Amino acid sequence: LEKEIISVEYKDLTQISLNKKNIYLNANPYPHIILDNFFNNSFLTKVLNDFPDLKNINTSEKYDNKNEVKMSYNKCENFPDNIKYLFNFLNSKTFLLFLQNLTSIKETLLSDPYLMGGGLHEIKKGGVLKVHTDFNRHPFFDLDRRINVLIYLNKDWKNKYGGDLELWDKDMKQCIRKIEPKFNRMVIFSTTDFSNHGHPDPLNCPENISRKSLALYYFSSGRPKEEINIKNIKNKTFFRNRANIKDDTDTKNEYLKNYLRSLRVYKMLKNLEKKYIRSKKIKD
Repeated sequence: LEKEIISVEYKDLTQISLNKKNIYLNANPYPHIILDNFFNNSFLTKVLNDFPDLKNINTSEKYDNKNEVKMSYNKCENFPDNIKYLFNFLNSKTFLLFLQNLTSIKETLLSDPYLMGGGLHEIKKGGVLKVHTDFNRHPFFDLDRRINVLIYLNKDWKNKYGGDLELWDKDMKQCIRKIEPKFNRMVIFSTTDFSNHGHPDPLNCPENISRKSLALYYFSSGRPKEEINIKNIKNKTFFRNRANIKDDTDTKNEYLKNYLRSLRVYKMLKNLEKKYIRSKKIKD
């Protein structure tokens, strides 16, 4: 199955990860890498052909606000077979070891079978995902989020459509890199409380075309302190304004809530809710 999924160029994953780890670690504005044609082209074309219109799936997540106009779907058990095969591979020990070697993360990386926040992502004309940092803890496992893997499925993508993934510096002063979301392109990057990314300008593609991607997130037990912004008390997506653009995002001040979140009793109640209520809800 692996031979069918990965292109010949990448068949020796161990060697590839060792060859490219310095590129990953030294990338600006934070560790990342772009791997083109990682997957077998004909297999990934099948994945694209099987990609459903998320607008027509009742249980897909549909976001429509100033920060996000997009759709996502993470019910892996309902994915078409080719998409399911691909996600199974991306959650496998083989791919986890590849990520471990590539990123040089010391803590053992774990996949997320529930695809929380991940899965199939689709953005249509006018859609956006403002620049943000991601939630940094798994919603109900005691794990830290470490790596994002994004796989783009957009054939014949034109530059004028926009939709580039933008990587911004820590202080949101400038966009350091723009990455076109073209077919068979995989972007891997470290997720910390400072890895600002998104595509903040409305998509300018025709009505019958959409920006399609697969998203997977990888976790570990524990993370280095320098990856954590102690001001981020709540575990959530933090949207950031771009330099010189007033009211670019919808951000709320939560001073009272943050004070409550800092209390020990609140943390205890939250951990119980996570362990017994949230995990039960997702299993149902």
